[in-house]
Amino acid sequence: MINRPDLARQLSFLDAASIVVGIVIGAGIFLVPSLVARTLPSTGAIFGVWIAAGALSFLGALAMAELGAAMPATGGIYVFIREAYGPMAAFACGWSGFLVSQSAAIAWLGVSFALYLSYLIPLTPVLQKVTGLALIAALATVNYRGVRLGASVQKLFTLSKLTGIAILILSAFLTPRAPASVSTYQFRWSDFGVAMIACLMTYDGWAAVGSVAGEIRDPQRNILRALVIGLGICAAVYVSANAAFLHTLGIAGLVSTDKPGAELAGRSMGAWGANAVAIVVLLSIVGATNGWLLTQPRVYFAQARDGLFFRKFGEIHPRFRTPAFAVLMQSAWSSILLLTGSFEVLISYAMFSIWVFYALSTAAVIVLRRKYPDRPRPYRMWGYPVTPLLFLATALWFLINTLIEKPGPSLTAVAIMLLSVPVYLLWTRAARQSGGKLAS
Repeated sequence: MINRPDLARQLSFLDAASIVVGIVIGAGIFLVPSLVARTLPSTGAIFGVWIAAGALSFLGALAMAELGAAMPATGGIYVFIREAYGPMAAFACGWSGFLVSQSAAIAWLGVSFALYLSYLIPLTPVLQKVTGLALIAALATVNYRGVRLGASVQKLFTLSKLTGIAILILSAFLTPRAPASVSTYQFRWSDFGVAMIACLMTYDGWAAVGSVAGEIRDPQRNILRALVIGLGICAAVYVSANAAFLHTLGIAGLVSTDKPGAELAGRSMGAWGANAVAIVVLLSIVGATNGWLLTQPRVYFAQARDGLFFRKFGEIHPRFRTPAFAVLMQSAWSSILLLTGSFEVLISYAMFSIWVFYALSTAAVIVLRRKYPDRPRPYRMWGYPVTPLLFLATALWFLINTLIEKPGPSLTAVAIMLLSVPVYLLWTRAARQSGGKLAS
């Protein structure tokens, strides 16, 4: 066996925390609150669903922290699923991420960046696509040239977006409170469930930090801290933003607008408020896109190292010490999805497949404790086994509810995941015939 170099541990706790915050807080907080308010037109219910979604994400993060501390290797969820269920399930995870979910998410962020930039600078449809491609290419170049450079960009844009959001929130509380409105709404758990789906989508991305576990210094300590503190910041921002929306717009105003962020800024900052929101959203999108391009190529890097993807993806650049080819291919495929517009279809499949693997990785805590009871675990998930079972029950409800509400995209996501089985069998057969390395 050829002894190949591994990626160096160059990321600090602050780098890891900025990945969590930078990916999770995107443009959703400026749009989703109005969707939630329409479903749950009650102040208490609105705060309740945002806090509940944050708490559920926190439980998933605790599972990720135990697994990452016990197996601090590059690849994150892919590695955890491989260890718990074997290489076929891990291949399905990497296959779905590259083909659909993560690549489509990056393409969608590129398009969103161009759309929000067009609020500040008029852009034709062609220029919007060019702008989205340019964003992906620029950030791919950053992460190609070094993980420290990528982490520095991540910290810069995470701090910038948090500063911008804080200014928007504080400005809201300097305006008069919106008039109270009489609500006749009768709470229903089904409404809470629908709103929960939207909130969970806004919290999505916390698991990405596991993909760079092999490059985080003192991972046994810093992965847990980054997840807990990072998600805590996200939850505080989301609850504070909703408090600002309700203070400035009231429930009636929040329900009636499609762009609560712009509406809030317009009332608190005047005519240039919409531009301020656009700038903050642009900062958020850059941070999220950079975070995905920093973390996700590591999944395909780990997959290639196991012999379950093209060997080139497992190479480390001799100068920059990054999985450079994996970064290039991730950005290239995302750019193709952006150009063809196919990301618009794929993004609807992404959430279902992502939550399948969230559920499997959380269940891996239980599986691996039974499978390897003597394995060192520097951190053990708080509340075990109740907390992972609670997350799994909620994840199962989420998947069933999504299947009922959006059967077409959900079933297509299932089909894409199942398609990985024959592809895996063909791949491993070809690898055996060529003497390639198989996953152990």
